[in-house]
Amino acid sequence: MSRPLTLITGGTRGIGAAIARRLASDGHDLVLGFTRDEGAAARTRAEMEDLGARCRVVRADVTTDAGIDTLFAAADPARLTGVVNNAGATLHIGPLVDTPVEVIRTVIDLNLTAAVLVARRAVSQLPEDGVLVNISSGAATTGSPGEYVHYAAAKAGVDALTKGLAIEAAARGIRVIGVAPGTIETDIHADAGDPGRPARVAAAHPLGRAGRPEEVAGVVAFALSPDASYAAGATIRVTGGR
Repeated sequence: MSRPLTLITGGTRGIGAAIARRLASDGHDLVLGFTRDEGAAARTRAEMEDLGARCRVVRADVTTDAGIDTLFAAADPARLTGVVNNAGATLHIGPLVDTPVEVIRTVIDLNLTAAVLVARRAVSQLPEDGVLVNISSGAATTGSPGEYVHYAAAKAGVDALTKGLAIEAAARGIRVIGVAPGTIETDIHADAGDPGRPARVAAAHPLGRAGRPEEVAGVVAFALSPDASYAAGATIRVTGGR
């Protein structure tokens, strides 16, 4: 039996790298997209290969048509079984009125427009029984006032994408499902200028702590697996009860 092949956007850092690690351990081969951090890409590829996976890392900006073309061209269409639509960033923490317009446009372009276009390409290339997992955020339902309303709005769009596209793709035998992490201990907070955010907001979660990337990865692995064969159109929250 051939190994499944999964493509992950933003697959070499943070939650994306944790998903790759879990899938490699579960027997997947991988195509991992990244944009800037070549060191992280090289380290992640080496780690995946140590886990027994064949792994390609591809520099591809998914906010561009050329980037999406480049990334999907690296995945053998005869073998591709899953896509994890993960690339995202907040880039700023603060009230919406204090968020620069160019940051708002960039965040919406990456977290929503690119996600829609990656999803469109995924359902055109996945086979029957293929799976698309859209990574949303708990912010889509909390709104994240005072922190990143712009990001929350984009991720709410991803939830709508998951619901609508799941119905369309079902006719092709493809499952579309979402996973919405809450506050997770990754560099996304430092990249937005607030590295201490997970510890600062941990008490707001009923479980009293921030999540770990591998806790999201386990849910994504389930969503891709035959155990989730009747799950589609829903977004699974991994938010510590928040």
